[in-house]
Amino acid sequence: MRKLWLIFSQAVTVGVAVIFVVSTLRPQWIQSLPWQDGSPIASLPSLGSPSPSIPASGVRGVPAAAVGFSDAAKRAAPTVVSVITSKSTSRNPRHKDPWFRYFFGEQEGGGQSQAGVGSGVIVSQDGYVLTNNHVVDRMDDIEVMLTDGRKARAKVIGADPESDLAVLKIDLDKLPSIVFGDSDTLQVGDAVLAIGNPFGVGQTVTSGIVSALGRNQLGINTFENFIQTDAAINPGNSGGALVDAHGNLMGINSAIYSRSGGNMGIGFAIPVSTARLVMESLIKDGQVTRGWIGVEPRDLTPEIAETFNLSVKEGVLITGVLHNGPAAKGGVRPGDVVVQVAEARVGNTTQLLNAVAGLKPGSVAQVQVRRGNQTLSMNVAVAQRPKAINRPAAATAPAEQDDDEE
Repeated sequence: MRKLWLIFSQAVTVGVAVIFVVSTLRPQWIQSLPWQDGSPIASLPSLGSPSPSIPASGVRGVPAAAVGFSDAAKRAAPTVVSVITSKSTSRNPRHKDPWFRYFFGEQEGGGQSQAGVGSGVIVSQDGYVLTNNHVVDRMDDIEVMLTDGRKARAKVIGADPESDLAVLKIDLDKLPSIVFGDSDTLQVGDAVLAIGNPFGVGQTVTSGIVSALGRNQLGINTFENFIQTDAAINPGNSGGALVDAHGNLMGINSAIYSRSGGNMGIGFAIPVSTARLVMESLIKDGQVTRGWIGVEPRDLTPEIAETFNLSVKEGVLITGVLHNGPAAKGGVRPGDVVVQVAEARVGNTTQLLNAVAGLKPGSVAQVQVRRGNQTLSMNVAVAQRPKAINRPAAATAPAEQDDDEE
């Protein structure tokens, strides 16, 4: 009996020692053992291993492989091209005259060409390329270079300085084309990629988010409805693509706000909803047709309302009316405050500009104004908006915007 007790004691001692050693060196072996009720021991993840509910990517609910934008870049990048432009400057015909050279000196730059580099987006397999007007404006020679190394001379199909868009045409086979997205579904915070050729270094992809929507009154274009993004946009990106996380086109990169000439995290893109309408008009008619009524508008501020003793607090003050123009013939006078055009309510000059531009020339639109304490409705025959002076858009947004005639 004593011998059996001794054997039992030694076995228990060895067993306890084994459990102690195992629990110290391999605690997971002990944690995997079942309790008497059959449930496993609850365990915490060991240090250095990711939580079961949070993948290694650090983004809850998103697989690690889906965090990057390589698929979107591969889908959209082949459709983004470099646009290389040049313009020859003419030399004064009297540059060889000794007396001319004596009084005016040697004319620098005479006969030399000016070159520029921008970007563009192939929008159809037929060879149509969408870009900014200021990239190709007044250029004599335009060449498009694809990511596969192919080059082709481009022809300007049409340009619209007021929206800063232009359509080019190239003749190449087997062209990739981008997929149009729906920019109206964009929300602040959505991820976007900017693809272009900044500073001529070659195609570059940068990422960011949508910082704001509907930016206007920046003084860049006549018609403004910009997508603002912090994706890096630099000189040379103009005309390139702003795409979503799936590689769908959401906008045409157009301008930046900068004090140094480089990226400061504030870039602007023309929404694809606007770009597509302009593109289709340029391809079909070679121009964009917009409505016009011939008034000089100004934003109605509380100070102006108080100065002119106006009873209305919201609308657009008309400071001038073109003599014998559509608005004048319809009864609109200086001092009237326009509050509605057709079905659109207007609260600032941008809204008035867009509302009138959207009217069909030749149609009759009802314009509602406040005159004193009266609300008047007038029928105005819409004319076609005159062509704007072809001026390149600034790369840096000015602080103020001049009033436009509408």
